[in-house]
Formats: sequence, C-alpha cells, structure tokens
Amino acid sequence: MRALGLDVGSKTIGVALTDEAEVAAHPLTVLQRVGNSGDAAAVVALCSEHNVTDVVVGMPYELSGRIGPRAKRVQDLVTVLRAQLSEALTLHEQDERFTTAEAERVLIQADVSRQKRREVIDQQAAALILQGWLDVRRRAK
Repeated sequence: MRALGLDVGSKTIGVALTDEAEVAAHPLTVLQRVGNSGDAAAVVALCSEHNVTDVVVGMPYELSGRIGPRAKRVQDLVTVLRAQLSEALTLHEQDERFTTAEAERVLIQADVSRQKRREVIDQQAAALILQGWLDVRRRAK
C-alpha cells in the first residue's frame, strides 16, 4: 500500500510517494499543469503505476484558516480528480500552510544550489505534505 502526495501550484504539481510500509514520504516528480482534466489524468496514471491506495492533496488555506483563491483553485482540481479516481482510492486533504517555506529551508540546509532548489522545491513540498499526513495518521492509530 502506498500514498501519493500533491503540492498543487499554478504552473506545476509537486508529487511525492510513500515507501511501501507507508512510513516515509519521498519526492517523486513534478508535473506541468495542463488543466484540471489533464492534471487529474496524470495523477491517476501515477496512482496506477505505483499501486497507490491514498491520494493526499495539500490545501493552501489562508493564515486565518479560511479558503482563499488558491485553495479554491485546488478544490476545483480535487473535484475533477475525485471523479476520475477509482473507488478503490481514497482522497484526503491536508493543510499545507508553510510547507513550501519549510521545503526551502530543508534544501538550503542540505546546501542545494539555487538552480537545483527551483527544480525540486515542489516535490519536496509534496513530500512534507505527505509526511505530515502520515504522521497524523500514525498518531491516530
């Protein structure tokens, strides 16, 4: 069993994947946005390729916790994604406030060059979103 994490931006979607034991999240790839239907189809293909059972989408709530324009755009994708996912897959939403900033800090501490950070920041943010979901799920058990 595996879970896929998504950090949805305006131009790209960072993607992360858990290990088979669902203990740790690892950056996987970055998808270029092509529109909600195409984006959802790409996510469904990744789910099939990696035997995914859960999809975790980062929700960019405002600091107040309210749904702003960015979160609304992500919710629009989630609606299309739900329609395309098989019933065997479960979709979860995870608060993703501050994950991109945290991903930037992690990459800087790892001494990753500025150019390389731009290439991997979205998938690193997706890994943080997915790891947060795993940690909450583990504590709940």
